Amino acid sequence: MTTPIDRRRFLRGAAAGLGAVTLNQFLTACSASETRTPPPTSAVQPAQPTSIPVTASQPAAPLATQVPSPVQPTATPATSPDLVVARSGEPEAMVRRAIAALGGMERFVPRDANVIVKPNICVAYHTYEYAATTNPWVVGALVKLCLEAGARSVRVMDNPFGGSAEEAYEVSGIAEQVKAAGGEMVVMSRMKFMPTDIPHAVMLTQAAIYDDILKADVVIDVPIAKDHSLARLTLGMKNLMGVVREREVIHNRMGQNLADLAGYIRPKLTVIDAVRMLMANGPTGGDLNDVKEMNTIVASPDIVAADSYAATLFGRQPEDLTYITAGVAAGLGRSDLNNLRIEEINVGA
Repeated sequence: MTTPIDRRRFLRGAAAGLGAVTLNQFLTACSASETRTPPPTSAVQPAQPTSIPVTASQPAAPLATQVPSPVQPTATPATSPDLVVARSGEPEAMVRRAIAALGGMERFVPRDANVIVKPNICVAYHTYEYAATTNPWVVGALVKLCLEAGARSVRVMDNPFGGSAEEAYEVSGIAEQVKAAGGEMVVMSRMKFMPTDIPHAVMLTQAAIYDDILKADVVIDVPIAKDHSLARLTLGMKNLMGVVREREVIHNRMGQNLADLAGYIRPKLTVIDAVRMLMANGPTGGDLNDVKEMNTIVASPDIVAADSYAATLFGRQPEDLTYITAGVAAGLGRSDLNNLRIEEINVGA
């Protein structure tokens, strides 16, 4: 059990970061208290979405440079579910139960692997209670599991747009939990965003992507589930915007661009933090009245399935999000929740 973060120290750090925010940063879209309160008894269950039709699109011609070898899908043990939902426990306990149900972290992280965990740490002026940044104990639990599986290194990084990375890492509480777990917080250097051709993309044929992400053996995507003014919701696919330098290029036809980016990055595992969800005024929030305690973790190797389920926690259907429909059309995963093997775990039971 990790030591809780001192709230007053967090709030002092939050106040210190306020001066770093500018109006222009607010206009740029970015990509929660460790709660011991059980989720509402009427926790939202997945809606009954219809399958999203695959729209035929003519993909852009493959570009000649930096073409990766085809990504092989993760082998799925015969008894493993497609998606796991853990509820009503401490964040670390929910993460551990969810990953164990998927077959254990060893399924995703080979021994001696170089692992990058990508949370959402978009601002330096809100503590995790405000649900604008990923819950620090969720991130810390993933670092521990990767190291227990035999990873050589586990680095955690994001590219905040409100305040400096150092401030955002500390104020969010993520730096403390990652260091306690044995991982490394990395400030993303602007010099390491490399112009990268994205073969077979429909829209986003090139982007400046962070080099360490491209070279990692394993990328684990761990967004917080929150409202977003442009994308409607920030979930797994939207969280990958943080690996791109010029995010503005993604805003036009955002859904297709996010699907193109997700198809290139291909995280091995997506773990959505719905411990505290930002229900309105995202992505930065700032009003605790907009935060809903759900005490829920959604985990899957299928980023489309994870996003589809998480959308139902907001009362939305998967087809409401253009990046989900584009992801289905690109063959990145499935949104037909009724036909997926979903295991739900009550950790507090």
